Amino acid sequence: MIGEYFKLALICALGGLLITAAITDLRSRIISNRLNVMIAVLAPLWWLSCGLPVWPGMVTQLAIGLIIFGLFAALFALGWMGGGDVKLLAALSLWFPWQAVVSLLVLMAVLGGVVTLATVIHHRVTKRLGQPEIPYGVAISLAALWLLGERYFNQFA
Repeated sequence: MIGEYFKLALICALGGLLITAAITDLRSRIISNRLNVMIAVLAPLWWLSCGLPVWPGMVTQLAIGLIIFGLFAALFALGWMGGGDVKLLAALSLWFPWQAVVSLLVLMAVLGGVVTLATVIHHRVTKRLGQPEIPYGVAISLAALWLLGERYFNQFA
């Protein structure tokens, strides 16, 4: 029973970190490295609490994190994504199995479109100069929160 409470505490901690990431990205367009490190450091505790074996479980999670980091670092190099967003995605990918990471990316893309549209409209309505900076951390955080909540709210499906 204590294990279930620990898992719930980890999920709540991740949820709080995701909300913090979304708020700070919305306010300052920055997701701190500390926040991303905290998300990544909590992932092995999650693995242990879920009974994930070192091989192939934990090794697979690390590989998924590296793949996601590599793919999105390329987008960062092209100027299409912020560095904090890349690190947040890589840290989050340590928490989810690959199928859920695919869902995370799809949800992130859809929610990112909504965030982008809202940001561009706000930018034009307030008549700001230059290109708008899209707080993509909001979309990433909302997508991850959606996946976290789905296990509790969709348990009867």
